[in-house]
Amino acid sequence: MKKIYFLKTCDTCKRIIKSISTEGFTFQEIKSEALNNDQLDELKGLSGSYESLFSRRAKKYKAMGLKDQILSELDYKQLILSDYTFLKRPVIVDDNKIFIGSDKKNLNALKEHFEYKH
Repeated sequence: MKKIYFLKTCDTCKRIIKSISTEGFTFQEIKSEALNNDQLDELKGLSGSYESLFSRRAKKYKAMGLKDQILSELDYKQLILSDYTFLKRPVIVDDNKIFIGSDKKNLNALKEHFEYKH
C-alpha cells in the first residue's frame, strides 16, 4: 500500500508531501474522509501503537484535559477515530514503511527512504 493521510489546510503537510515523490500514492484527506477502524488498525500494525499515531499538539488535547490523564492504547484509538485532529500528520505509508508526523527524526527518515528508493 502506498497512501498518504493528510489535512489539506495544513501547511506542514503540504510542504512535506511536496518534498517527496508521490507517484503511485493514494491520498486521503482526513477531515473530509475520516479514518475508519480498519485503516487505523493497519497503521497501528505498521507503527507499533496507537500512541505513536496520536498528536499531543491538537488543541482539543489540552482543552479536554487529556494531558492530565493517563491514556491507554484503547483511549488513543478511540480519540483518533472520534476526531481527525488527534492523528499526527501527515502519515505516509510506503508498502511496509510508515512515517508519522513532522518531527525532525521522522523527516530525516522520510528523506533517506525516498532518496534511497528512487
